[in-house]
Amino acid sequence: MSANQDEVLIRLHPDDDVAVARRRLLAGEQAGHLRLPGAIPAAHKVALHPLAQGSPIRKYGQFIGRASVDIPAGAHVHVHNVDTGELATGDHFVAPTAPWDLLPEAERRTFQGFTRPGGRAGTRNYVAVISSVNCSASVSQFVARRFTPEALRRDFPGVDGVVAFTHKAGCATADQGTEILQRVLAGIARHPNIGAYVIIGLGCETNQAAALVRRHGLDQPEGGGEPPLVLNIQQQGGMARTVEDAVKAVAGLLPAVAAQRRSTQPLSRLLVALNCGGSDGHSGITANPALGWASDLIVRHGGTTVLAETPEIYGAEHLLTRRAVRREVSDALLERVRWWEDHARMHGASISNNPSAGNKEGGLTTIFEKSLGAVAKGGQAPLMAVLQYAEAVTGPGLCFMDTPGYDPVSMTGLVAGGCNVGVFTTGRGSVYGCKPAPCLKVSTHTPLYRWMQDDMDLNAGTILDGEESIPQVGERIFEAILATASGERTKSEQAGLGDEEFAPWPLGPVF
Repeated sequence: MSANQDEVLIRLHPDDDVAVARRRLLAGEQAGHLRLPGAIPAAHKVALHPLAQGSPIRKYGQFIGRASVDIPAGAHVHVHNVDTGELATGDHFVAPTAPWDLLPEAERRTFQGFTRPGGRAGTRNYVAVISSVNCSASVSQFVARRFTPEALRRDFPGVDGVVAFTHKAGCATADQGTEILQRVLAGIARHPNIGAYVIIGLGCETNQAAALVRRHGLDQPEGGGEPPLVLNIQQQGGMARTVEDAVKAVAGLLPAVAAQRRSTQPLSRLLVALNCGGSDGHSGITANPALGWASDLIVRHGGTTVLAETPEIYGAEHLLTRRAVRREVSDALLERVRWWEDHARMHGASISNNPSAGNKEGGLTTIFEKSLGAVAKGGQAPLMAVLQYAEAVTGPGLCFMDTPGYDPVSMTGLVAGGCNVGVFTTGRGSVYGCKPAPCLKVSTHTPLYRWMQDDMDLNAGTILDGEESIPQVGERIFEAILATASGERTKSEQAGLGDEEFAPWPLGPVF
């Protein structure tokens, strides 16, 4: 991509049939060798030469669809004249990819975090009130609200908050739904950003709190210590008694949590979630490849990054499978893609038509185009592992977690898997934040950053403006990740977001 701001069209690869409009272009305007027959919105595509009906269309040097009608040179290329078509990616796993050589120990960066059992580190220090079922959600919220931010700052300044993790499930679900929910809740209980927790249930639900504790080994905490307190409303004698007993329990946990202090941690204890939402035509040009550059830096320093959103790598999965460290890793990713095809078909849908209304308005035409931009968040590092939803991430290196594309559900799985920092790229303006992991938001273009400056942490639009390169913005993102891991608060944290965004994947029927 050229960094020359005077060039109104951005051609991303020599083989591309389309270029991206840097800004809104008017009908009759000259754009390079093209005179435009109609207006082109910013971030939308322009045909670089005539495209006959049925001919393939390339962007990033990759197939994104076929012309559904004859398209003249200079014309707007979008949903009105493009079909998804059939994708042929060729071979997936070609040969084992060797893990990257890490930087020498003396050159690796560190961050200031909380030492946790099992060789892990927290970037925040919360107390959790975990609800086993929606029937105990209100009680869990009542408990958390008793510990106001003002009171915690006064009495326990080392505690970031008391958070209720509530949801809409926990009963009347099939085994698969209960299994996923338990994996998520156990992941939150074990999360390195959780200093202590209590579990509150109703008592008669399918997702029995005691079974959750036993099945996931929460009754045998890493590093010793007492098993978690489990309270059931029916056994405690009702809501009021449960609230008072839980408040007393949390009050007893706070002094030990507040006594925790930050100390120097290696980047091998940093697990970074890579997510995007509200994407646009700039996402794959600016914020996503810059985040990919930062991801590669984290990997070289010994850390772990996790890409996700399986329906949003659809059509670009070959770019990941071809750099898998083993055939089993490549096959595992392809198996998850096939599962999603079957899952969508079972519900009378297809994952080949994924871009949302906002994505399309922002210039993304097909799922293949969207996926090619989304995969850029994973940089160039070898793919080390493929994980189930909310499965514990061990690392190091680049991993992939199978999640839906819906942002709160995807990020909940990544955080439950142990990610202690998140980075979220957006071109339309997502205001996402998630507790207990801080989440940095990166704008894909400068107008969005200026318009939503209270919500955006970083601006990757400087790449589009010709002021910075992808590596330079990637370095800024990397430094922001380390500062956030060390305690610097993100915009979403400053705004108080994160209590309502916990959303476990509601997979399976409800009876």
